[in-house]
Parts: sequence; C-alpha cells; structure tokens
Amino acid sequence: MGILAIRADERVKNVYFTEETITVDLMDGRVISVPLTWYPRLLNATSEQREKWEVCGGGYGIHWEDIDEDLSTEGMLRGAPAPRASLANS
Repeated sequence: MGILAIRADERVKNVYFTEETITVDLMDGRVISVPLTWYPRLLNATSEQREKWEVCGGGYGIHWEDIDEDLSTEGMLRGAPAPRASLANS
C-alpha cells in the first residue's frame, strides 16, 4: 500500500463569526478560530460589515472593503494580532 500524500492547502473556504471569534475554514479541512479582540476593525464593525468579506491574495487572504481590513491565513495560523501602532495614531 502506498502512503497517501496529504497536502496543506491554506486557501480560504469559508469565514464566519461568533460574538467573540472569527473562524476560517481552510480548503484542507483545518479550521482557524481567533479572538475578534485581535482585530479591532472587525471587532468594532457591524455584523453586516463583517459578512461582506471576499477572498483575495490568490485564495490566501480575506478582504473587507467597507472597513479596509485584510487578513491572511498565514498570519492567522501564526497567531499574529493586528499591529497596535495603527490604533495609537488614530
């Protein structure tokens, strides 16, 4: 019997929210769930704004036009919160 080669595929399949988290389903079956407090723009957005996401970056990113937010699956997997410096200057 041959060994089945399983390839990681970090492209976005679906995005959904709870009161406290953003969850991203990846094409390879993994699920990333991250606290919304890591992404203040998403935390402060309305549920309607959150739902208006689109896949970008060749499938590896998520973009919200209304709130000018972009996340990458790589950053979410690495556990990288949004930079705080941009908040201090606003």
